[in-house]
Amino acid sequence: MKKAFIVLTAIVVTLTLLLAGCSGKKSEATKVRIGEVTRSIFYAPQYVAITNGFFKDEGLDVELTTTPGGDKTMSALLSGNIDVALVGSETSVYVSVQGSDDPIINFAQLTQTDGTFLISRAPIDNFDWNMLKGSKFLGQRKGGMPQMAGEFVLKKHGIDPHNDLELIQNVEFANIVPAFTSGDEQFVQLFEPSATMLEQQGKGYVVASFGTESGHLPYTAYMTKSTYMKKNADTVQKFTNAVYRGQLWVQEHSVNEIADAVAPFFPDTDIELIRGVVKRYKDQGSFATDPIIDSTEWANLQDIMMQAGELKEAADFNKLVDNSYAEKAIKEVK
Repeated sequence: MKKAFIVLTAIVVTLTLLLAGCSGKKSEATKVRIGEVTRSIFYAPQYVAITNGFFKDEGLDVELTTTPGGDKTMSALLSGNIDVALVGSETSVYVSVQGSDDPIINFAQLTQTDGTFLISRAPIDNFDWNMLKGSKFLGQRKGGMPQMAGEFVLKKHGIDPHNDLELIQNVEFANIVPAFTSGDEQFVQLFEPSATMLEQQGKGYVVASFGTESGHLPYTAYMTKSTYMKKNADTVQKFTNAVYRGQLWVQEHSVNEIADAVAPFFPDTDIELIRGVVKRYKDQGSFATDPIIDSTEWANLQDIMMQAGELKEAADFNKLVDNSYAEKAIKEVK
């Protein structure tokens, strides 16, 4: 009887522990709504962080949506439809200049160069920027960072973009490629994978990189409203940790491995094309190696904006950038 009682007691204790474990609530993941300005292989570290579960490891459930255009992305952030925006840092400057009771704060950088390339309709063996003089050039939308970086590079090479060539800026982003292939422009400024696709089709040839020519700048960064940051500092830190892990992974892995990791986000894109784009961006150092937004790069961004006539006076770096989360991520993430 005593032995049976001991066995019965052990069973009861075991069942009690099991039931307690089953009934105990698991800590729920914190949902973070990200709005990316476009779906682009340019943002490879972000997709790597999602695919490899780095956000999940931090206890975050990220909901990624594409909000085409900087204006739409910023509107979604300001209205509270998203928590974090992945967009060009110039958008936060525009909001600051207009005045805001709830400033937009940049807290983690994802890309550190412009992502566009100069494509020629005909192959050019020895390209020289002076070849653009007198040409018909299909550029990007006025006021956007690609166009500003493009004009900055032209001026750097002694070309007045509004007098030395015929600059076309009124074509919607989605229509630039068909406009070029059906038009008579000699040159066009394009993102990947459009640049590589035109090369594969024999309809265009990459002759220069605006990213290489314009230097490092906070081209694309994660940002959020000041009020969200104050209320959710722990979430912002975990988010930054995951981003940094994605950046480290991209640095440490091959082009093919990176392409495989981002491929689920581009189901209609050939894997060889993805690999070519990843290689081009990785080779020219477009992916930021850490989330720090450097003050020198910020100054370069604003110089580009001023030369384009889109900014009259510099925005305060210390008011629009908070590197504390990035700095902590670098110390803590292994």
